[in-house]
Amino acid sequence: MRRPSPLPQPPVASRTPAQPAAPARRSRERAEAAPAAAAPEDHAGTGVDEGAPAPVIPLAAPTPAAPGSSPDVRGEAADPAEAAEVGFREVWRAAHARRRALRAEIRRFTARQRRRRMMWVGAAASVLVLALGTLGAAYSPLFAVEEITVTGAQQLDVAAVETALAGQLGTPLPLVDESEVKAELVAFPLIETYALEARPPHELVVRIVERTPIGLIETRAGYTLVDAAGVALSTTATPAAGTPLLSIEGGVDSDAFAAAGQVMRSLPADIRAQVTEVSATTPDDVTLALGGSNAQIVWGSAADSAEKAVNLAKMMAARPPAEVSTYDVSSPDVVVVR
Repeated sequence: MRRPSPLPQPPVASRTPAQPAAPARRSRERAEAAPAAAAPEDHAGTGVDEGAPAPVIPLAAPTPAAPGSSPDVRGEAADPAEAAEVGFREVWRAAHARRRALRAEIRRFTARQRRRRMMWVGAAASVLVLALGTLGAAYSPLFAVEEITVTGAQQLDVAAVETALAGQLGTPLPLVDESEVKAELVAFPLIETYALEARPPHELVVRIVERTPIGLIETRAGYTLVDAAGVALSTTATPAAGTPLLSIEGGVDSDAFAAAGQVMRSLPADIRAQVTEVSATTPDDVTLALGGSNAQIVWGSAADSAEKAVNLAKMMAARPPAEVSTYDVSSPDVVVVR
């Protein structure tokens, strides 16, 4: 008896994700080999021709999973309700994790900017605290006036000025009232201008510029000392020694007086000390008299007084007043000596 010929093998299709795995293929091979093993025993009774090929029984292919479904370990689809519940929790957790990661990234990328902002805020706070502390200390009794110093006074009584300003003692330096100081200094006619200077922690300095007296004007009350602006500084019954007499047409409110005052202020101190009398009838004929030598200085107008004073000083040094009777400086370029 001949051995039956092997059954023809069916063509093997390419495996796709939907085809069964290796166990399913082995089951199909066993099913195909089963008829071949039983053929030698049954072919005599069944009438099957030994040389005829055995019939091929196709196996049912597994049903592919529906798109979107996730089969479980046994190859069965999971419960839709359970899949939906798990999906919601997973989505919420993923979104929460994403937000946390985003916040961490933002903090990491803005760390330098936040440090810079904190530095600026700290610096501004420090400056503000320092300013507030300084202002608080300045307006407190820690910087109160305890000493008043008067400078620039030559004819004034310094002690009298300090006594007049004693009301400012105990006042914080920034709170010293300049109007009150002015009201106290008005009582001193010799003060032309003044300035206040605070020297922390406790000193107040008063810088005074005195008026320059130019001469005496005879009045009914006596002899009044005046400056170039005509301000009366003091009045005495007799003329003070070393102060020239003023013989001005029109009084202190005239143009002649203004010209005479400008001339006296432009003179050097050593020449002004020698003047014993100043006379003027108009602004253009100011004349000075020198004591001791009886010499005169014909000044003319007050124009170019500074240049005239320089040329006069040079001429008086070359020819002293005892040798001349008149210095004519009415023309600033040429000094005429007689």
